[in-house]
Amino acid sequence: SKNFTGSATAISSWGKFWLSALGVYEWDGMLPLLPEPWLFPEFIPFFPGNWWVHTRAVYLGMSHIYSLRKSMPLNDLTRSLRNELYTQDYDTIDWKAQQLNVSEADRYVPLSFTLKAFNYVSNVYERFHIPSLRKKAIEETLLQIHLEIENTNYLCLAPVNFAVNMLAMYYEHGPTSKWFTGMLDRRIDALWLCREGLSGTGTNGSQLWDTALAAQACIYSGLSNLEENKESMVKALNFLEVTQIKNNPRDMGRSYRNPTLGAWPFSTRDQGYTVSDTTSEALKSVIMLQNLSYINTHVVEKSMLCNAVDVLLPMQNPDGGFASYELVRGPLWLEMFNASEVFGNIMTEYTYPECTTSVILGLSEFKKKYPSYRSEEISDVINKSIDYLIKIQLDDGSWYGSWGICFTYASMFVMKSFACVDRHYDNCTHVAKGCDFLISKQNEDGGWGESYASSETGTYVNHPNGSQVVNTSFALIALMSAKYPKVKPIKAGIKLIMSRQQRNGEWLQEGIEGVFNKNCMIAYPNYKFIFTVWALGLYSKIHE
Repeated sequence: SKNFTGSATAISSWGKFWLSALGVYEWDGMLPLLPEPWLFPEFIPFFPGNWWVHTRAVYLGMSHIYSLRKSMPLNDLTRSLRNELYTQDYDTIDWKAQQLNVSEADRYVPLSFTLKAFNYVSNVYERFHIPSLRKKAIEETLLQIHLEIENTNYLCLAPVNFAVNMLAMYYEHGPTSKWFTGMLDRRIDALWLCREGLSGTGTNGSQLWDTALAAQACIYSGLSNLEENKESMVKALNFLEVTQIKNNPRDMGRSYRNPTLGAWPFSTRDQGYTVSDTTSEALKSVIMLQNLSYINTHVVEKSMLCNAVDVLLPMQNPDGGFASYELVRGPLWLEMFNASEVFGNIMTEYTYPECTTSVILGLSEFKKKYPSYRSEEISDVINKSIDYLIKIQLDDGSWYGSWGICFTYASMFVMKSFACVDRHYDNCTHVAKGCDFLISKQNEDGGWGESYASSETGTYVNHPNGSQVVNTSFALIALMSAKYPKVKPIKAGIKLIMSRQQRNGEWLQEGIEGVFNKNCMIAYPNYKFIFTVWALGLYSKIHE
């Protein structure tokens, strides 16, 4: 296979980095990862603090280690790998010629003239860089790594920069330092044992996200009122309270972080990053849970719910939409410098329909409960968000989803948010177009099946295995939220979901459910339980 793919010389940039760190690739074979941009003024768009949070987090540690040019000492294993990985003798490889050499099987983002030119300039600078400036840049990246580790309780934003930063701490402080051992103790958080074996996680889990959505599914379906489920609802509320972030990051401005007091993360409080949609869905879930008649103690006080609102309101962008972690800080032309090869839309934040709709849902629930707190501002944010959703609707009536697969996923969130402002199939042409799009994609068996290729291509692609219970649930929740008037297609989808349920009550794992950066698929194994129950429960309330 190495002859077919071009051997490991054609591995993508992250692979080049780790092979170089292992000592079976040369640092000269990488696109230069210069640390000096961390010394730029913040108003310069190319300053890393203006990039998307995941990109700058990975670049931070990688640029630090690249500057050190350290690799694992050569041993029998790595000597063997040097022979095995390449189609020619290791010492004869022209490493600089490999910088832009990436297998077409791996390349998702086309190689641009801009990136070629940037690589040329970076190589010239790397050759003639000023040692004193490099030293200062390395000191800055080390400071930023320290802040990242401290502000996330040794977890870091995600397992990718966790692994990179742990290697940096090994080099800078040694294997017995608190920095390295503290991270070593948390390595299990980065791993996940799935059906294919031991895998890495996208973050240290999806605990908060799954809990918030599962609680809503139970409430909307009526399962929360069953005696045997009440204890679980109390536990869910307690978990949401524990997971809410109770402080802001240390040196928040210096580490280019957003406020976190009152926010909810995607996974656990230790991870400590504000996310717009997880904060919003958790806010909604807490209020709905605390509205249950048998929950007498409001474990999340009003002041903390207000803090969540205070975090969310300033996160709206000028176009009316909400991004994932932060405001959009950089211009779109930064994408011309995307050197990842395998991911799209990674250089800056983007606004997303799913994040925007979750904010609408969370703020709407809050406004119903506490109408006197920042009511006019909340209404203004919701109205601008609805206008944003109308603007980004595609000509065929669909919305492109960036965090789940794909058009069915986005449609579900958008229809729920339109319902919050009393826009439905009969009184809103945008909702009607969205419903008609979904109906046009329904399969003969009554279900919907959407492939991950939709995310890659930006066009709806049917799943090769046919209907999927998760996509079917997305579509049904969208249609029922929109008050779609024809019951027959909805009933057909419900029958499909029911037919797939196993004797023990579960649904089997089918296609991949999640995505980020267009080309990286993420498994959400709880979706097949959360959204099926949600869809079935809505149907039983509306149509039975």
